[in-house]
Amino acid sequence: MKKRIKLPRIVQDYKNKEKIILRDYLALERTTMANQRTLYAVIRTAIYLVLAGIAFITLETFTKLNWIGYVLFIISGVMVIFGVIRFLALRKKLTRFYDDSMKEFEDSERVKNRNE
Repeated sequence: MKKRIKLPRIVQDYKNKEKIILRDYLALERTTMANQRTLYAVIRTAIYLVLAGIAFITLETFTKLNWIGYVLFIISGVMVIFGVIRFLALRKKLTRFYDDSMKEFEDSERVKNRNE
């Protein structure tokens, strides 16, 4: 079994102490969509870097600059990996926060229905 490396946390996870309302759910949806949009932007940038790398490698007049093309390939790969990791981490946090909020909402609805 592989041992997971735990990175030190600079900022603690946010814990909401108030009741979640519709505005907060909509903010969660906007944050989710912004997270997806950011991932797409990272992938688009990585594709452009790959294209630029191909251009540098195929240039016959600048054969001494072939190394720039390979560096661009490496940078684009690192960008995609970093972007996907960041996307998955934020999605996990948002899902956890949303699930906790839904549990509280369902519990409060159950209590409200029991009292009626």
